[in-house]
Amino acid sequence: MAIKTIPLSRLETDLKKTLNECADSGQTLVVEMPDQRLLAIQPLDPQEDDWLIDELLASDPRFAALVAKSKAGPRKPFSREDPGPTNG
Repeated sequence: MAIKTIPLSRLETDLKKTLNECADSGQTLVVEMPDQRLLAIQPLDPQEDDWLIDELLASDPRFAALVAKSKAGPRKPFSREDPGPTNG
């Protein structure tokens, strides 16, 4: 697995571009924080990320409650014609 180290300033300069590069290349990004800490950003394969959901359900009661609430609510089909709510 390829790993690329970048300064926080690069991530801040163009977040979307940097994250898209990470996702497209499959590279793990290690972000160097100003206080000498490191943060990793790793792309996930949509076909193999079930472990992440399982871990969130097991370790985060708020996430588990949100999923339970969603499952209990009525289902509304997605429509290509309805873009949904906007922020503005």
